[in-house]
Amino acid sequence: MVSDPANADAPADEELARTAWDLDPLVEGQGAQGVEQRLAEALERAQAFAARYAGKLEELDAGDLRTAMEELAAIQDFAGRAGTYAALRFSADTADPQNGALLQLAQERGTALETTLLFFELEWAALPDERVDELLAGDGLDFCRHHLRSVRRYRDHLLSEPEEKILAEKALTGSSAWARLFEELTSAIEVELPGEDANGAAGEDANGAAGERANGAAGERAQVQRVALDVALSRLQSADAEVRRTSAEAVTAALAPGLRTRAYTFNTLLMDKSVDDRLRSYAHWLAARNLANEASDESVQALIEAVRARFEIPRRWYRLKAQLLGVERIADYDRMAAVTHDEVSYPFAHAREIVLDCYSSFSSELGEIASRFFSERRIDAPPRPAKRGGAFCASAVPSVAPYVLLNYTARRRDVLTLAHELGHGVHFALAAKQGIFHQSTPLTLAETASVFGETIVFGRLLEEDAAPSSRLALLAEKLEDAIATVFRQVAMNGFEQLVHVARREQGELSVERFGELWAQSQSEMLGDSVELSDGYRSWWSYIPHFIGSPGYVYAYAYGQLLALSVYERYRTQGEEIVPRYLELLAAGGSKNPQELAQIVGIDLDDPGFWDAGLDLVERQLTEAEAAAYASGRIEKAA
Repeated sequence: MVSDPANADAPADEELARTAWDLDPLVEGQGAQGVEQRLAEALERAQAFAARYAGKLEELDAGDLRTAMEELAAIQDFAGRAGTYAALRFSADTADPQNGALLQLAQERGTALETTLLFFELEWAALPDERVDELLAGDGLDFCRHHLRSVRRYRDHLLSEPEEKILAEKALTGSSAWARLFEELTSAIEVELPGEDANGAAGEDANGAAGERANGAAGERAQVQRVALDVALSRLQSADAEVRRTSAEAVTAALAPGLRTRAYTFNTLLMDKSVDDRLRSYAHWLAARNLANEASDESVQALIEAVRARFEIPRRWYRLKAQLLGVERIADYDRMAAVTHDEVSYPFAHAREIVLDCYSSFSSELGEIASRFFSERRIDAPPRPAKRGGAFCASAVPSVAPYVLLNYTARRRDVLTLAHELGHGVHFALAAKQGIFHQSTPLTLAETASVFGETIVFGRLLEEDAAPSSRLALLAEKLEDAIATVFRQVAMNGFEQLVHVARREQGELSVERFGELWAQSQSEMLGDSVELSDGYRSWWSYIPHFIGSPGYVYAYAYGQLLALSVYERYRTQGEEIVPRYLELLAAGGSKNPQELAQIVGIDLDDPGFWDAGLDLVERQLTEAEAAAYASGRIEKAA
C-alpha cells in the first residue's frame, strides 16, 4: 500500500500495463481462422445430429439419450470456445472493425447452430412425464440430468419449431444487434476532465501518456484529459468534494451527445421483449428471468419487498456520511466519496499478492486455482480507450479456463473487484468437472463465490489497517458495497419495472421520461438523505444490464445476502465449513438452488432468510457508526 498516485512523481504501474489476455488457448493459437473452423465443424456435427435424432426422441432408450447428450456437449464445446474468443476480443477493443466482424460471424453461426438443434429441446419438452422419468432413471446421465429436467420447465412458453427458428434468426438483426450497438456506443464514451490530477499527474492519461488539449492545439485552451468512463467514475470515490463534483458534471456531459440514440436502443429492446413475452405467454416482464433463475415469482417478490422495507439502512448511512463530509445533505455524486483524506493506492502487484494470499489462507486449492489466472495470462486489467467498461468473468466452456476483465484504477474498490471476479473464476473452474450443461449456476447463486471471496479480502484489508481513519474508510467502503449490491440493485429492479410497464402501456418513452422514472426509483431508496442533481437523470444510460440482461439485477441482491449468510457460517464455524463450501462450488448448477444451498446449511425457503441477511448489513452499518464516533470525526447526539 502506497500513497495516492496523485503525486506527479508516482511511477507508472508497469505490471498493470502488461496484464492482458492470452486468448490463444481458446482456439489453439489459430486466431480468427480457428473461430471459423470450430464454428464450421460445430455446424457440420449439428446437422449430422439433426439427421440422426430429429423426430426420433420417442424411440430413444437411456443409453441412446446419453450418447445424444454427449454429442451435444461436444458441439457446444466447439461453438463455445469460438464464441468466447470472439466476444473477448471484442470486449478488449470494441472499436476494431475486425473484432466486430468476428463477433458478428460468431453470432450468426451460433444462430445457425441454434436453429439446427432447436428440435431437440422442443421434442424433449413435449414428451410425457412418465417417459421422461423412465429415461432419466438410466445410468450415466448425471452430467445432464438436472439440465434436462430444467428444460421442461419451459413447456408452456415454447412455440412451434418454425416459429422458434424465425425468432432465433431475426434476433441477429433484432435484440442482439441492438445490444451490440449499445455496447459499442458506451465503450466509445470518453470523459473530458481537467488536466490537473485527472488521473494522477497533470496532463497524463491512465497509462502516463501526455494528455491532449481540448482543441488539439497546445496553449489555446486549458488542458483537458480524455479518459474512459470507468476512470472518470472512479474519481467519485475521491475525498475531494470539488473533484467529485467536476467529475460528475464531466460524466453527465459525456453521456449527453449519444443519449437519444441510447434511449432509442433501450426503447427498441423494451418493445422487443414485450413482443417476445406476449408470444411466449409470460405473465409479466420478469417471469422469463425468474424461470431461468429457477426462482418462483413469489420468492423473488419476497426478496424485493424485504429489501425495500429496509431502505432506511442506506438512508441512515448517507445521513451519517453527510456529517462525516461536513455537509447538511450529500449529493448523488457524493455517495461513494472517501470519508477520509488518507486515500491509498494499490499497485496491481500488491493487489494480486493480497488476493492470492487470502484465497490460499482459506483453501490452498482455491489459492492455486486463482494464481493460474495470473500465470496463464487470463486477466485483462488496465483501462484502455474502446475497451468494454466494468468488470466480468467469462466462464468460456469446461474444457478451457475462465477469463477475467477489469478496469483497474488502483483504488481499494479495485482490489475487492479483483477478489470478486476471481471468485467467479474459481467457481467456474471447480464446477468444470460437471460438464457444459451444469458448470454454471442460476444467477441467484452466481454471486456466491465472488461475494464470499471479496468479503475475505475485505477482512484482510481491515486487519492490516491500524489507523482509525483508514479503518473507518474501509468499513465505509464495505457498507457502501453492500448498499450498492443489495439496495441499489433492488432500486434498479424498480427502474426496470417502471420502464417495462410504461413502455407496454404508454408506448415509446422519451429521454425525459426515462430520466423521470430513473429519479423516481432512486428517490424511493434514498428518501431525503441524498440530493439528486438534474444531471444524474441520464445516468441510467450507461448500465449494460438493462440492455443485454433484462431482469438480471435483483440476482445481485439475492447472491449478496446468500453469500453473507455463508460467510457468517464460516465466521462462526471456522474450518469445518470449508469442505462443504468447496462442495457447493464444485456442484455448479447440477442441482436446483434450494438443494445447492442446503450443502452449506442454508434454507432458501425459510421466510426469514432475507431478513437474516439484511440484519448482517445493518450490523455493518452499526460498526461503521461506531468507527465514525471512535475516530472523533463526529459526536453522538446528546
